[in-house]
Amino acid sequence: MSVKMKRIVIFASGSGTNAENLIKFFHNRDNVSVIQVLTNNPHAKVLDRCKKLKVSMLSFNRIAFTKTDDVLNVLKASKPDLIVLAGFLWKFPENILNEFPNKVINVHPALLPKYGGKGMYGIHVHEAVVKNNETETGITIHYVNEHYDEGAIIFQAKCEVLANDEAEDVAKKIHELEMEHFPNVVEKLLFSEKTTTYND
Repeated sequence: MSVKMKRIVIFASGSGTNAENLIKFFHNRDNVSVIQVLTNNPHAKVLDRCKKLKVSMLSFNRIAFTKTDDVLNVLKASKPDLIVLAGFLWKFPENILNEFPNKVINVHPALLPKYGGKGMYGIHVHEAVVKNNETETGITIHYVNEHYDEGAIIFQAKCEVLANDEAEDVAKKIHELEMEHFPNVVEKLLFSEKTTTYND
């Protein structure tokens, strides 16, 4: 009996290190494939990574994403089992969320519900963590809903914030957590019999 291939579509806005990590993690697998990467930034470095890795890529503008069904129709044609946001900065529109319920996930570079919401991305998150003298931070993988960083939490992993850490130091620790955990969580979600939440 042939194995049904699980299909992943990734959305990214920037350099694409998480996207590349996912693509490489599932490379040459007979049961999972990253079939496409979509970006809202036509100059994003993730496009160069996709070219080298021979993964289909597409850039789109805000009108195609929020005012029409153009991006939704691309996704319908791709039939993804999971839509993965990996450094994607725009709020997800309801037409896509309604079409793919509980199939859109995101990785956030903090322990939600702390340091979530509009404007809380990348180095801005780590600067806030350091400024507030937090002793720990981490990553949160969560389902995406119509509000920034408010969907149900799937997984969290923590790391220590030292007294002399700067935002860049925290960013490195967070990046290591993302590289280690994100592909494994994606894999578990794809093959779990039911939707579950779990912690490290």
